[in-house]
Amino acid sequence: MADAEAELREQFMEAFSDADFPVKNQMDLVPALPNGPGTRFEAGDGEVSFTAMEMAAKLGSHQEFPYDDAESLVDDVIEGLKAEGML
Repeated sequence: MADAEAELREQFMEAFSDADFPVKNQMDLVPALPNGPGTRFEAGDGEVSFTAMEMAAKLGSHQEFPYDDAESLVDDVIEGLKAEGML
């Protein structure tokens, strides 16, 4: 799953780096996503696949808003995915 983690980290950095930081909540991230909440993230030849909306529903308790940069946000997203068994 290390490869899947690296793939997802790259996708998240690409998607979230265009957000208008600081972001105060999950809704502040929506405009940065290419397909809004329906944006799909996939890794590991499809073993890991979910939309931004599915991810947000699971990760609310793992995120500590506000975030000042994409890197700290993505770090918490990856840790939350691991904690929820999604990665």
